[in-house]
Amino acid sequence: MAAEEILIPDIGNFDSVDVIDILMNIGDAINPDDPLLTVESDKASMDIPAPFSGTVKEIKVKVGDKVKEGSLVAVIEKTQKEQKEVKEKPATKNEVKEVVKKVMPEPTRPVSEPPAKVQPASRPLPVGESALVAEDKVSHASPSVRKFARNLGVNLNYVKGSAPKNRIIIEDVEAYVKGELTKPRTDDMGSHFAPIPMPDIDFTQFGEIEISQLSKIKKISGANLHRNWVTAPHVTQFDDADITDLEAFRKSMQKEAVKKGVKLTILAFMMKACVNALRTYPIFNSSISTDGENLITKSYFNIGFACDTPDGLVVPVVKDVHRKDVLDIAQDLGQLSSNARERKLKMDDMQGGCFTISSLGGIGGTKFTPIINSPEVAILGVSKSSMQLIHNTDSNEFEPRLILPLSLSYDHRVIDGADGARFTTHLRAMLSDVRRLLL
Repeated sequence: MAAEEILIPDIGNFDSVDVIDILMNIGDAINPDDPLLTVESDKASMDIPAPFSGTVKEIKVKVGDKVKEGSLVAVIEKTQKEQKEVKEKPATKNEVKEVVKKVMPEPTRPVSEPPAKVQPASRPLPVGESALVAEDKVSHASPSVRKFARNLGVNLNYVKGSAPKNRIIIEDVEAYVKGELTKPRTDDMGSHFAPIPMPDIDFTQFGEIEISQLSKIKKISGANLHRNWVTAPHVTQFDDADITDLEAFRKSMQKEAVKKGVKLTILAFMMKACVNALRTYPIFNSSISTDGENLITKSYFNIGFACDTPDGLVVPVVKDVHRKDVLDIAQDLGQLSSNARERKLKMDDMQGGCFTISSLGGIGGTKFTPIINSPEVAILGVSKSSMQLIHNTDSNEFEPRLILPLSLSYDHRVIDGADGARFTTHLRAMLSDVRRLLL
């Protein structure tokens, strides 16, 4: 028998991934598509399958190693059958590429690129320096002028001085700011402005501290959330939904849910209600093209949900919600949540979302402003329900009702306030009348 090296196939737009589990041992007999090891990429993990059958002779990686496309992971001795097939029909370069594609299929939508690594400054900038320093220019300005520019976030290297020897005065900074504000809006608008750098503080001078590293999920999520916050102008619409009847209906279905082995929560009904609202107001089921010139409206309905894990928040996606009943949705929610907590989510599990629900109902709170999960244009925040006395106009009496607070954040470039109010009003109607929800 002949030994052949096993290499990491195409893993998407990632420089490297971490090996988190070895699923093979030396001497194991493997078949095609058997998982050999598990790697982690950003928020997702994936198995690397065997491309052919054989016996494991050598393992070239260990848990904790970083690998990339083309890295050697194992040496497998092919079976006689595999060797015979190879001799009869040697693979061409094109065929090899097709095999790689089959082993690791391309996602239906491109995976978002990880944020670029930013090297921290080795030391804090001196107080008298501008926030940004150009290598080819020295700005002449007094400490008071530099402080004034820093407060405005202005890079003095872009300011032309009018005083003798091109010295910059306060009036020059003011004129520069006025000029920038009157310029037409472009893609790089504001690129000459720099935020004041974060101060480098020695916290040990105030007391004991403990330093712990942020998880990979929080590092990636933090960068993405910041991008989404500064890119999309957020508006948040608040509303309340009466879910008294819905909650009673949910409890009446518990026996059926137990028989199916699922936990039926309000979130499953929320997803059905959101799909109904998305169909009625399709602008919420859209995305802005990367060039900002077109609006892409989707005909499918995949709903993401924020899932709390020990490593941070992730957003798995329930696919084809419009084709499923609440029990099927609940089953998907349970499986995806379990995989998220066990770090077993695949990349495909977090792709293709149209709309996201962030529910804090199990924890508490009244209202909050969720950040849009771009390239989506809206996200629904759900807080903890509470019993409230609501006036019944028919009986002219106050009745205790279960009220669910809703917080809808949307991209104001696409959605205006009137549509936002219509969406929450429609959603409230769906949740208040379970008959409408099940239509």
